[in-house]
This record gives sequence, structure tokens and C-alpha cells, in this order.
Amino acid sequence: MRQRRTFPRLLGSLLLLAAGLSTVGAGAAPTPDPVRPLGAIVPAPASVTPGGDPYTLTRTTVVRVDGGDSGGGRETRAIGRYLAGLLRPSTGYPLPVVDDDAPRGGILLRLAPSASDLGEEGYELRSGRAGVTLTAYRPAGLFRGVQTLRQQLPAAVEKRTVQTGPWKIAGGTVTDTPRYAYRGAMLDVSRHFFTVDQVKRYIDQLALYKINKLHLHLSDDQGWRIAIDSWPRLATYGGSTQVGGGPGGYYTKDDYREIVRYAASRYQDVVPEIDLPGHTNAALASYADLNCDGVAPPLYTGTSVGFSSLCVPKEITYDFVDDVLGELAALTPGRYLHIGGDEAHSTSHADYVAFMDRVQPLVVKYGKTVIGWHQLTGARPAEGALAQYWGLDRSSAAEKAQVAAAGRAGTGIILSPADRAYLDMKYTKETKLGLSWAGYVEIQRSYDWNPATLLPGLPESAVAGVEAPLWTETISESTHIDQMAFPRLPGIAELGWSPASTHDWEAYRLRLAQQGPRLTAMGIDYYRSPQVPWAA
Repeated sequence: MRQRRTFPRLLGSLLLLAAGLSTVGAGAAPTPDPVRPLGAIVPAPASVTPGGDPYTLTRTTVVRVDGGDSGGGRETRAIGRYLAGLLRPSTGYPLPVVDDDAPRGGILLRLAPSASDLGEEGYELRSGRAGVTLTAYRPAGLFRGVQTLRQQLPAAVEKRTVQTGPWKIAGGTVTDTPRYAYRGAMLDVSRHFFTVDQVKRYIDQLALYKINKLHLHLSDDQGWRIAIDSWPRLATYGGSTQVGGGPGGYYTKDDYREIVRYAASRYQDVVPEIDLPGHTNAALASYADLNCDGVAPPLYTGTSVGFSSLCVPKEITYDFVDDVLGELAALTPGRYLHIGGDEAHSTSHADYVAFMDRVQPLVVKYGKTVIGWHQLTGARPAEGALAQYWGLDRSSAAEKAQVAAAGRAGTGIILSPADRAYLDMKYTKETKLGLSWAGYVEIQRSYDWNPATLLPGLPESAVAGVEAPLWTETISESTHIDQMAFPRLPGIAELGWSPASTHDWEAYRLRLAQQGPRLTAMGIDYYRSPQVPWAA
């Protein structure tokens, strides 16, 4: 029998009481309360101690920042400006940001060298009648705490025009640290191209749910999306189309730098992916010499997979990969380069192993850590590499055992099970967008699994984290991203952040219901799942 945990059930009860309801079914709609119960947010915090009077934002509220003795003053001020920028449009309050660590009320953001137990991303939020104090050891922790503060306020705070308050934050203390260090979302910009501004919009949405990795799928059969100076036709020709024959597009190096900069301002690392040795038709079409027969195939605008491969025996293949990875590494301050490796059906197993043996050291040469899809575990993963598992419940026991064995041998595993975490899967057979090869993935199925026990024989210590990929065969607009990512992405984010003890579907769906008005206020036209009693 599944254990019922006190913490999530308590939050559920508080939400029911706040809504003035005795029972909530899938068709009932709780009304948001102006004082959200402390911790009734997504992802669920690790520790919540409610108590005392709420803090009320007023026209005299000041955002105070204290960078501590750790040299974090500049970043702390930037986070303070970010917070004030979020709150000013809806409250109409000036919310000045000042350097001041004195206990004078208002909102205080402080870095504390003594708070090392909070780690890189943890924080403590204390709220009472006199003010709110956010404490962290590192700036990333302050930024995550700001998202908690933000969600404790009424949903109307997300609107860009002045709204009627009151703006209250429940009293008490939240102490919070993430379960996993890697909490990602992938956006496929190859099947359909998305502009810099569209990617920034997604980055802002991810920030609310404490995502810290933005995985960009930059190359595939249908398009190459990043300028490479040493191989210019990759972008100018290979990036000139997309699924269905549209105009495609690509990022200049300055475009990519801007995405990286913006993601960093939201404490997200960009993880760029160049998919190899398969999914390479755009590259093969751009340069005939990369083909074993020296003949470039036509550009491709369909959705089939597994038909393309770099020519493993040719030395130019490795010159090409070296140049591409070198230029990409120079643009990417984060730790990781993703080299794909999935669905290489046109590459023999021997060639696949030989290719990965040549390519992984190139990633290391440029000071980066290898990530590959879980097929990499069928080769010889480099020391310290991560493998991203995208299998299904119905995947073979042998495939699961191979990944688990790699985990036990030291390869970190990112969990992205396609039948739970792929955001492009249809919710139901009636869903207009998306695919269904992995099955239909409603909200409960997407949320109700445990990363620690998904793969038999994989120790939890080998789980690096979770990621929610969004493939874009059918996704071509930001509104499509909204429909398919929300509300599933918040659940995957919670699996990555919140301790296992908070995991409870019945409690989660009530907290998720309260996110509906917030998503609407943010301009996100999310899927109204009948499994969730959405708030009015």
C-alpha cells in the first residue's frame, strides 16, 4: 500500500480550507484565497513551518539587498531588481532596490556565508508582519527563493497592468533545497525554428518552477540552427528549412550568446546539443564530403528518423566534429556539451562505438562534460559522462539493465522517460498537437513516478536529475509550447526539486489547480486537464 505522507496532505487540507470547500473533485473549482497557505506552491518546498501574521506589500515597501561577505553584491542587486521588476507592474508600487542589510522591514535579500548548509541553490524564506527575509548561500539560491516569494503572492501579481491587492505573503518559515542538481527542459529548435525572443519567453516560464538547465537541440535532419564559422553552409543552407518546408532559420553567434546571457540571468545553464552520428541530414546536405559516397542528399522536411549517418570511416568527419564542438564550447560557459547519439539506425554498432570513442575525447578536450542519449551506454561512456534515458515503461528489460549497469559503473543518468516526461506527447487522443508513439500522457501519468525507482537496479546516487524534452515536429509557435508544456512541466520540475516525502498526487493536483490563474495571468494558454480542479 502506498504510504500517505503528512506534509502534502496537510497542504491539500489547507488549500481546501482556503477555498471554503469540504471536498474537491475533478469538476470542482476552488477559488484562490488572497493569502496563499505557506508552501502551497510548485515545486513543493522541503520544509514549511507556518505561523504568525502575513506580510503585506504596500506603497512604502522597499527591496533591500545584502551581498554578504562573499562578493555577491552585484548579483544580489540584480536579483533584487528582477524581483522589483516582477512586482511593480501589477502592484503599481515603486519598490526601490537599496543596499541595506538593516532589519528595517520590507523585503530583504541576503547572502550569508554561514548558510553553507543550503548549498548552491537552497534558500530560507522568513515572513511575518514586519517583513520578508530571503537568505541563501549563493545567488542561485536567492533567485530560487524569489520564485517561492512570487508564488506566495496572489496570481494577479503576474499581470503587467495595475491590479487590486491586497498583496499578502503568509507568515512562517520555508527552508528549501533541491533533490537533484540537474533539472532541465529541452526545446527542439531544429524540427521547427524558434527565435531568440521565443526562447527567452520559455526561459522566463521555466524560471518560475526552478528549472536550472535549458537543453537546446540545435541540429537534426530538418535543420542546423547555430552558425559555425569554419563550416558556414551548415547554417546558411542546412538551416534554410524545417518540418513542412518552412523558412527555418539559425542563430548567429551573437544570437546564441544572448540566449546564454539571458538564461544565466535566470540561473539556467544552456546545454547545447549537436546530435551525432545520426539525425545529421542537414549537415550531410550542406557538405557532400561528409557523406561516404561524396554525394549530398537533398534537404529534408519530413518527420522520419534513423535514416542519416555521418561517415564514420572518413577522417573529415572528425575534423568536422572537432571544429563544431570547439566553436560551440567557446560560446558556452556551462559544463556540458550534448552529443546526441539516439536513433542511429543507419550506423552499425561497431561504427557507433568507434565514433563515440573518437568524439567523446573531443568534448573533454574543450573542457566540457559529455551528455548523450542513453544509447551511449551501449558504447563506452567517457569518465564523468551523463546519459539521458528516454525509454518507456514497456522498453525491454535488457535496455533498462544496460542503462542501470552504466549508472552503477559511474555514468550519471538524467531521466526523461518518453511516456512520462516528453512534453510533445498528446494528453489524450483528442489533443490536436503532438505525437502519440509513446502513448498518451495526461497530467497524473506525467507527475506520478519516482526518479529513484524508475529503472530497476539503478542506485539513486546515479540519478543526476530529470529533464522534460519538447520535440517540435508539430510545434511551431509559442502558443503550441504553452499548450504542451503546461501544466506538465511544473510536475517534472517538482520531481527534480522536491523531496520524495512530498510526492502525493492528490495533494499535488490541488496545488497545481492554484497555478491555473497564475499561468493565465502570465499569458500561458495551458491545457485544462479534467484531472485537476482548476481554480476560478
